[in-house]
Amino acid sequence: MKFFYLFVLLFYTISLSLFSQVPATEVRAVWLTTNWGLDWPAEKKGVAEQKRELQRLLDEIQKDNFNVVLFQARAHGRVLYKSKIEQASPFYNSSENFDPLAFAVAECHKRGLECHAWLVTYPMEKATVRYTGKGKRRKAVVVKDKPDHYKEIGGRWYLDPGRPETRKHLMGIVKEIVSKYDVDGIHFDYIRYPSNTMKFPDEDSYKRYGKGTNLHDWRRQNITQLVSDIYDEVKSLKKWVQVSSSPLGRYKPLPGAAQNDGWTAYGTVFQDAGGWMKLGKHDLLFPMMYHRGRYFYPYLDDWMANSNGRIVVPGLGVYQMDELNWSLSDIVDQMKYTRAKKVSGQSYFRTRNILGNLKGIRDSIRTFYPTPSKLPPLTWLDNEAPNSPVDLQVYKDKRGNLNITWEAPDNTEGFTYNVYASATEDFDKEDPNFILATGIRSNSYSFPVSTGDFGFYYFVTASDRFHNESVVCFPAYFVHSDLKK
Repeated sequence: MKFFYLFVLLFYTISLSLFSQVPATEVRAVWLTTNWGLDWPAEKKGVAEQKRELQRLLDEIQKDNFNVVLFQARAHGRVLYKSKIEQASPFYNSSENFDPLAFAVAECHKRGLECHAWLVTYPMEKATVRYTGKGKRRKAVVVKDKPDHYKEIGGRWYLDPGRPETRKHLMGIVKEIVSKYDVDGIHFDYIRYPSNTMKFPDEDSYKRYGKGTNLHDWRRQNITQLVSDIYDEVKSLKKWVQVSSSPLGRYKPLPGAAQNDGWTAYGTVFQDAGGWMKLGKHDLLFPMMYHRGRYFYPYLDDWMANSNGRIVVPGLGVYQMDELNWSLSDIVDQMKYTRAKKVSGQSYFRTRNILGNLKGIRDSIRTFYPTPSKLPPLTWLDNEAPNSPVDLQVYKDKRGNLNITWEAPDNTEGFTYNVYASATEDFDKEDPNFILATGIRSNSYSFPVSTGDFGFYYFVTASDRFHNESVVCFPAYFVHSDLKK
């Protein structure tokens, strides 16, 4: 792949760019599902093999020029990290002190990927049942062995969003993760009431805490309060950790737009996600846009209209090509639309569908993401760019690798670096054809290099944890002949 980039750079001045419409800055995310081992781990194996399996997945994600992994760290009250609050998930090998979240964060960072901890918010484990008497015809009833803020609905326990105990519990989980792990984000799924029936057994909570507010408004306030409290807590611990969620794909009913099943985030499951953006209590939004045609396009436009300048990244339902027999063009058309509308990026559900090249989707993504991409700056949190790296050096080693090294601009921790190459000293760092690598978390970059009668200028920039990028450093020039520099 690096040879290809250099080839494009070599002929850039005499030919049109092959990928002129590809942005240099774009969120490219994928959900990595751990519940039931859907994406990882494939089956209950030893710790070493589970680690190797995750490394292989992340290698492939990196090859396809993604830059964000939404790693499922909690589902149904079971977690994939060392917790003092909740039990370990049964879907990974917890022996040998294995901590999947710590491992995933470290391995993502090695590959220039951000790792956001994906948490399934309110749904908990299946409700335990017992029989009221002998014989199969006796009715099963739920064993009431849970505290009052657990509600049984549809055979599953569900945390009651209207209870302070629920907020305290979830706040504790978030604080535990952000304090202990170098995650780049906290990402909430199922941060809503359970279904489009609008039925939930919260009569006691509403009577106690509703204070005369309309039931539906009160439910929305419950979730908004949790979102606001968590956002403030995260920023007090680590300001750069991004807070996001994946609400339903349709925010509110739109005049003249399709409403086939009646589901909307605001109206039926009480997610006022547009309100969270306007309140400044979200950094990114990944709406689950798992619909086609007129059920997709006007609703994505509506999310953009309600973004308040924050980042909206539509979730694309690749899995629907399997479950509902969508065509490849259904997804590719949505990808193209996001680019045409200058949306901040794309996210895909889910990893195995991508890497398994379902109906050719991986081939399409490789064409869509021909070069690495930077992440958009979080200017509402911080908009001051760092200084440039210094003392850039370029040399070729005995193994035929080109090595680029530099020094950090100051003693601040947490910088990532972007590497560029150009045939001239003048280039546009917002042109993706000049990008060799992004998100590097060390002070060096190495790759096998081709030789020939040509040379390149190499540049490096520093980005802080808010994705503010410095100006390019003073370049180093390297002649790619067989002769030594």
